[in-house]
Amino acid sequence: MASVAAERPAITFEDDATENPFRDDVLAGLAQERKAIPARWFYDMRGSQLFEDITRLPEYYPTRAEVAALQEHGAALGEAIGEGRIVVEFGAGSSAKTPLLLDRIAPSAYVPIDISGDFLRESCEGFSRRYPELPVFPIEADFTRPVPIPSELLDHERLGFFPGSTIGNLEPDAAVDLLREMHRTLGSGSLLLIGMDRIKDRETLVSAYDDAAGVTAAFNLNLVHRINRELDGTIPVDAIRHKAVWNPDRARIEMHLEATREIRFQVCGRTFSLRAGESVHTENSHKYDEPGARTLLLAGGWEPLEFMTDAESRFMIVLARAMGDGITP
Repeated sequence: MASVAAERPAITFEDDATENPFRDDVLAGLAQERKAIPARWFYDMRGSQLFEDITRLPEYYPTRAEVAALQEHGAALGEAIGEGRIVVEFGAGSSAKTPLLLDRIAPSAYVPIDISGDFLRESCEGFSRRYPELPVFPIEADFTRPVPIPSELLDHERLGFFPGSTIGNLEPDAAVDLLREMHRTLGSGSLLLIGMDRIKDRETLVSAYDDAAGVTAAFNLNLVHRINRELDGTIPVDAIRHKAVWNPDRARIEMHLEATREIRFQVCGRTFSLRAGESVHTENSHKYDEPGARTLLLAGGWEPLEFMTDAESRFMIVLARAMGDGITP
């Protein structure tokens, strides 16, 4: 079967042509007393490219550790998952990770879902070249909402793939909600392979999110550039700095955009201000131990089957099975 990735346009789901979720989230977040913007808005084309650069930094261990875990446990995953499932990846496929899975399970189709259409199409072109016989069905959508699976794939068993510890970007209640949405997207009888970063020492964690080369700072600050470009923003970028801190009480790294001086600016014609030292909270990266991961997955409707780590136990990948209707008390 010839690949369809290069020919098939990404399916796009829009509820209303007048909706602008990016604008709405930015305006709402800047209006709060404790200002915050959801981390998913990092990923325009430039942000997605910068994140790929981050994954290759010496300080950023999660990608290397997850790749090592997938390599070490690939045979066991292949046996546990079996061949012929469709792989639904939540986030455009990583050239470093996704092939390690696809090569082991011989999927019948690949369905990458991503909010950045440009990055999604670029990713799919790469997979078309590597897997010319694999049907690819790209979907441009926000996977935090239910995403319909293409009708021609409804009779296939499914495996959800959610690498990179992206689940850690969400508050626990929002993470549970996302896991339930994934359950609804994938359906009963499905499996989920999810990456989760483990709790470790503060120095290792902070340096992974505040690298010496400043790539993570550029990634964080790209959100300011995007607001200025897409929402008629006037935020003075030279007055904003990247800040990463470890919050031990919540077992998470926090990223902030901190004002270095008092500033006033506009977004979509509305005026906002930041005091010197005040910040906009842009990302959390929660870290988990095995009991915490198990509790989270069960609450989201997934029964953990296998916990696997790299040799240094820095990162874990968890294989889970859909439970019932995905809802627990």
